[in-house]
Amino acid sequence: MNAGSENLTPPISEPASALAKTIRIGDYRPRLRIGEYGTVASVGDGIAWVTGLPSAAMDDVLMFEDGSWAVVFALTRRRIGAVLLHQTESLTAGTSARLAGRTLDVPVGEALIGRVIDPIGNPLDGGRPLESRSRRPLDSPSPPIVARDFVQHPLYTGTRLVDTLVPIGKGQRQLIIGDEGTGRSSLAIDAVLNQKGRDVRCVYVLIGQKRSAVVGTIDLLRTYGALAYTTVVVGEAGALPGLKYLAPFAGCAIAESWMALGHDTLVVYDDLSTHAQTYRELSLLLRRPPGREAYPGDVFHLHARLLERATVLNPANGGGSMTALPIVETRLGEIEAYIPTNLISITDGQIYLDPDLFAAGFKPAIDVTRSVSRIGGKAQHPRIKEEAGRMKLDYLQFLELEIFTRFGARLESGMEARIGRGRLLREILRQERLQPLPPEFQLAWMTAYNEGLLDAVPPAAIQNALNVLNTSVRSGSPALEASRGDWLKWLRQNLPAPGGDGT
Repeated sequence: MNAGSENLTPPISEPASALAKTIRIGDYRPRLRIGEYGTVASVGDGIAWVTGLPSAAMDDVLMFEDGSWAVVFALTRRRIGAVLLHQTESLTAGTSARLAGRTLDVPVGEALIGRVIDPIGNPLDGGRPLESRSRRPLDSPSPPIVARDFVQHPLYTGTRLVDTLVPIGKGQRQLIIGDEGTGRSSLAIDAVLNQKGRDVRCVYVLIGQKRSAVVGTIDLLRTYGALAYTTVVVGEAGALPGLKYLAPFAGCAIAESWMALGHDTLVVYDDLSTHAQTYRELSLLLRRPPGREAYPGDVFHLHARLLERATVLNPANGGGSMTALPIVETRLGEIEAYIPTNLISITDGQIYLDPDLFAAGFKPAIDVTRSVSRIGGKAQHPRIKEEAGRMKLDYLQFLELEIFTRFGARLESGMEARIGRGRLLREILRQERLQPLPPEFQLAWMTAYNEGLLDAVPPAAIQNALNVLNTSVRSGSPALEASRGDWLKWLRQNLPAPGGDGT
């Protein structure tokens, strides 16, 4: 505790009495000014132990004498554990610390569109400082049940397999799960690129990634025009652990502010496995008791609190939505690991990317047998849902039937025809990255496939035929609400003949 007194103000002359009355200098009285100060006991590995500050509470911001600052992360009888968010070289034991009188928040609003920032709002793109008067707490309660609405509008990712067989709705939390190098980030980036012109604001959160990967992602978004409606929050690998820990909460707060204003938003957390590891690291350094796989017991609550903020609000509360695409890593396909199973139970479905499919050249390597969207079907457009119908079931049956062909067994003609159509469908579902497709094209190829208009096209030539069809759709096609008869008429006029037009 430090205490001090101030000298009396000199007497005010008569001509200045009006001014003194205005600024109330005459009301000043000498008094003790009491401030609460602490002292840094030790610093290391991105955390600081502080003695003193008896009124400190969790998530309070601490300011240090040297200019560093931190957030309270652990409270013990004798010391405070703080996670550093900015550290100077002169921060050492014995440095004075005080409470800033606030909790963590981040700037929000229109000024963030197109910017690259760190989790505490500092620009990383070389641009001017953010000029936003609005700020929002990083950690806030999720919207109450009475403020929420049903998921009822589709969010198109542009990925052929996802938009038809594993659909996502606005306000949904859909997990992207798979081994490293199976295309998880590519799937999320395609979803962001596909929001161009759809009035969906995006937030892409990069957690613990190398600077080269961060720069590559930002360059992709800029090249394809996605930065015009996207904010990128970066907690790179070389940053303090506290910044990596706060990154998803900062991205969520930014998207949440737009949702509260009635906008549709999409937020990508890339990835929450690294986030969980950072949280484990900080917790062990702060001597929290370890649990399963050395993770603290509240890691489930941490991610649940984050993802529960994604929802769709009812019209009385603005009608905005926040769709969350958290990404999590598996090792050697072990989907039953602690963090993946936690996130599977929190989210509304998962898209599983299989390393064997990826190695076999099937991209995106989505395993339909392990992928599910529990509520996305309710948001799917009725015409697309009508054509998708039994397609997923037929595809799963084909995968089972195909096993028999490995043993050279003779099959009846009807079964051979079903296997042939299944192989054709598998070729149709292949898609290169950075090529998102419009929903009208999804309806076009599904209608053509279900009607048998593509049966005569050899599987090796189906991609060329689909490219021609996509060009025709972009040039002009019936609306999604058009009848099936109108679509069939249009398809018969625009589908390339087998063997022609490059097929």
